[in-house]
Amino acid sequence: MTGRHAAGMATLALDLQVLAGDEDFFRHFGGTSAELCGRNLFDLLDPSAPAVLREHFLRLHDGRRTRFTERVVGYRSGGRVFSGELTGTAIQGPSDTLSAIVVLVKPDDEKAEEDTAAQSRNLLSPLEAQILEGVATGASTVQMAAKLYLSRQGVEYHVGSMLRKMKAPNRAALVSRAYAAGMLTVGTWPARVRPDFVK
Repeated sequence: MTGRHAAGMATLALDLQVLAGDEDFFRHFGGTSAELCGRNLFDLLDPSAPAVLREHFLRLHDGRRTRFTERVVGYRSGGRVFSGELTGTAIQGPSDTLSAIVVLVKPDDEKAEEDTAAQSRNLLSPLEAQILEGVATGASTVQMAAKLYLSRQGVEYHVGSMLRKMKAPNRAALVSRAYAAGMLTVGTWPARVRPDFVK
């Protein structure tokens, strides 16, 4: 039996609709062939997928490149998310025109997936969400305290609570885990906590 971190492969039409895929691809996205074939790849990815991803596919279409790899956050059933790498490869037809695109989706290792599943159940209070956004932008405790009308100890209390909740040893790891869990928007600055992670 393959591990949960096995790469899944699918063939896409030129409009990025899923034409076919292997068992791992469908398992990663938590659906069957019947449910996922015919859907656009972007329907299976977090809406905050980096704009650069669309640019990569455009370059495959235009023949400016034949392959790319990009970090993505994908959806599973039940609203769970996973992070991983997506590699797109152009498939040339007989006349050297693009005939299809093959994508390989490789989620991060199984332990990370389990951590992500656990974290995706962690909901933040509106105040915690604001503090996490502050930490993600590099704001200091003093800056966040002034902005949120809290004491420095109040900010530290909430940061400490999130560190324990997400099993992160420090602020950098907290932000990294929040991104891995899909809690923070990808490809936008400043990062924002997605509303479905706020109580």
